[in-house]
Amino acid sequence: MTDEPIRFDDGAAYEEMMGKWSRLAGEVFLDWLHPAPNLRWVDVGCGNGAFTELLAERCTPQSIVGVDPSEGQLAYARSRHRAGIARFAQGSAQSLPLETGSADAASMALVIFFVPDPAAGIAEMRRVVRPGGTVATYAWDMAGDGFPWEPIYVAMHEHGLTAQRPPRIDASNRQNLERLWRDARLEQVATREIIVERPFATFEAFWNSAMLAPGLKGGLAQQPAATLASIKARSEALMPRDAAGRIVYRARANAAKGTAPQ
Repeated sequence: MTDEPIRFDDGAAYEEMMGKWSRLAGEVFLDWLHPAPNLRWVDVGCGNGAFTELLAERCTPQSIVGVDPSEGQLAYARSRHRAGIARFAQGSAQSLPLETGSADAASMALVIFFVPDPAAGIAEMRRVVRPGGTVATYAWDMAGDGFPWEPIYVAMHEHGLTAQRPPRIDASNRQNLERLWRDARLEQVATREIIVERPFATFEAFWNSAMLAPGLKGGLAQQPAATLASIKARSEALMPRDAAGRIVYRARANAAKGTAPQ
């Protein structure tokens, strides 16, 4: 497997691979946050704009700033945005290109485990929100087997292979999220678990979606055909099916929220 960092540069591929999952978890997350209308939002690590669009559709925001390091992802986010209330800027979660106190709410969707120093990313979110503003995140519980592609990871492990994962999967553990939020001196800290299900008509549809993930596709492409076929067959055997024979896979995320001190 490669030691290169996982990069997402294809917005359309990301939408099929993870954007749909993000919206499923994001719906539950926003119900939990229950934000007021007319807020100024920052979407940290906005990627292809999947969560940005959910904010625009559901939260009646005054404005949204989406920040992401990938210009390819940002180009897709700009092309899909129709509400006219979001702008997108290239930047790092650890150094947001925004003024202190310029937002009412900062969110980070499926990103915290990619941030080299999660505490620094949370500190930046706290910096850009006003006193009393909201700082929140949701992320797959990767260390707790909550990731959507976990059956493939298990099959690879059984074949002596290690799938490439984000560098800080520990950050998405629920207890660690609470600790990070409290260490940032945020107030009214709360956490919760989010469980979502996504149906796939066939295992092939599930597999093809997963193979759009840079952390999987690159490593598996290097394997002999027989090994790849065995991993694929074992992954399928691990998949749950409903009464109609469809694959309905359940993924689990953890969420945290807190308020910047007044």
